[in-house]
Amino acid sequence: MSAEDVELEYVSAAGVRERGSLGRLWSVPFESVRPERRFPAFRGQGNWCGWYWSATCGGHVGYESWLERDHLMLLDFDPLVAGMASQPFRLSWAGSGGKRVRHTPDFFVRRADGTGLVVDVRPDERIGPDDAAKFTVTAAACRSVGWDFVRVGAPEAVLTANVRWLAGYRHPRVHRPEVAARLVEVFADGGGLLAGAQRVGDQVAVLPVLFHLLWRRVLAVDLEAGLLSANTRVQLAVVREGGGHAVASTAAASG
Repeated sequence: MSAEDVELEYVSAAGVRERGSLGRLWSVPFESVRPERRFPAFRGQGNWCGWYWSATCGGHVGYESWLERDHLMLLDFDPLVAGMASQPFRLSWAGSGGKRVRHTPDFFVRRADGTGLVVDVRPDERIGPDDAAKFTVTAAACRSVGWDFVRVGAPEAVLTANVRWLAGYRHPRVHRPEVAARLVEVFADGGGLLAGAQRVGDQVAVLPVLFHLLWRRVLAVDLEAGLLSANTRVQLAVVREGGGHAVASTAAASG
């Protein structure tokens, strides 16, 4: 699959519809474009559409199902993700018999290192032969311009539940620098979630900041071992973007 064999259509941030070959347009910052199509809403609709406020993007990103919302949330939580857009473009190519085949991926992701990732969200049991063929061609088209492609289904349940809880505290307004700095001190050697929060002050005031630091990965817990609880062990995040350690965590906590 050559990048010149695939046509790409998208709507720019200014609202202008553009069209051309993937080989010509691949360098467009697709993490900043508008959705290529509207999100449908009608009586009896079987899926749930909506808008998710992304801490990474500082704005809303659309989704067409709760499964897409969950993956969008997990992308937002990923420290290696720098930006993302939903329904970023429509690809089309000549299929068998010359008939034009069209496909709109669910997300375009820009990683912190500048690389691109195209994501399609579809559970295994909902992939028919035509869908499988579209995903195969899309993956080949992405490879031709240096992007990665992944098709994802249902995410791991415990991880998703924990990240969903932390996402409730993702907004910067939750951050309180003086409380955050104290939490970093308290959890320097690790400890229980609730006990550590109580050492800092009133848990009603401290816990939101603690969850915010977990969202930002200044502090860390094992999000796959079990649901967050009072006894969950919290420690400083060892691995952070660009290399992390206690000094970096303290600096991040202050702002």
